Amino acid sequence: NTITIRKFARDPWTIVDLIDNGTVNMEIAALLWLAIEYEMNVLISGGTASGKTVFLNACMPFVPPNHRVITMEDTRELMLPDFLYWTPLVTRSANAEGKGEVSMLDLLVNALRMRPDRIVLGEIRRQKEAEVLFEAMHTGHSVYATVHADTANETIRRLTNPPVNIAPSLLTSVNLNVIMFRDRRKGIRRTLQVAEYLPGKEIVTANILYRWIPEKDEIVKHNNSMVFFDELSRHTGMSQSDINENLDNKKKIFTWLLKNKIRDLNSIGKVMNLYYNDSKELQDIIVHNK
Repeated sequence: NTITIRKFARDPWTIVDLIDNGTVNMEIAALLWLAIEYEMNVLISGGTASGKTVFLNACMPFVPPNHRVITMEDTRELMLPDFLYWTPLVTRSANAEGKGEVSMLDLLVNALRMRPDRIVLGEIRRQKEAEVLFEAMHTGHSVYATVHADTANETIRRLTNPPVNIAPSLLTSVNLNVIMFRDRRKGIRRTLQVAEYLPGKEIVTANILYRWIPEKDEIVKHNNSMVFFDELSRHTGMSQSDINENLDNKKKIFTWLLKNKIRDLNSIGKVMNLYYNDSKELQDIIVHNK
């Protein structure tokens, strides 16, 4: 007999930890914060044990405190800070008589009746789940999910072919795709790519914004955005200079967090809560390094 015990840390990895150990750089972290703040949809792809769920969990404190977050998982892995309005849902296997099963699709359909602002799905596996999830994106919900795929283009192929097999046109609802990579030889995990999806007449293509260079162990900018910032400006009314200023402010906050070694989940949650409720006070704290 074999027993598998999955143990999860009481003190999970946070975005400050991931910046500090080189898994992600400050530019990508600020970009993801901006995307989550303004309700853009994000998919996180990667192979087995590449750090998809850890990265997803690290991004959750970016959600504003007045938004209702509903998470759906097969096994409870996500841990959100105390200030968030969070409803965790978990699937249930059928009993010995084959009754009482609660599938991911059941959770997803019922979650849409709970007035969610943010929907977090543990993993996209089947066509019906994907269809409901992408329908949620089209009806104005902000969605975050993980997918098993090694690159941005492979994510497109996986989602548009069996067993998921959704219409390519639905992929344009995804604003950012983050791809995680695990280097087993070196024992490190890195953000391999950050991409946006470009709509075409028949196919959707990936525009790689950032990529990891293994030789230098460095994440660099690869291409300029063609749709993400335009979409953000259309929804928020911000100009490109406003967006750049916003990103710079977020980098300053990350720098201050790293300098003062503020890294645990609830401490970062308090900083994010202050950012959304009284940003001037947070700026004053950073300026005077209180």
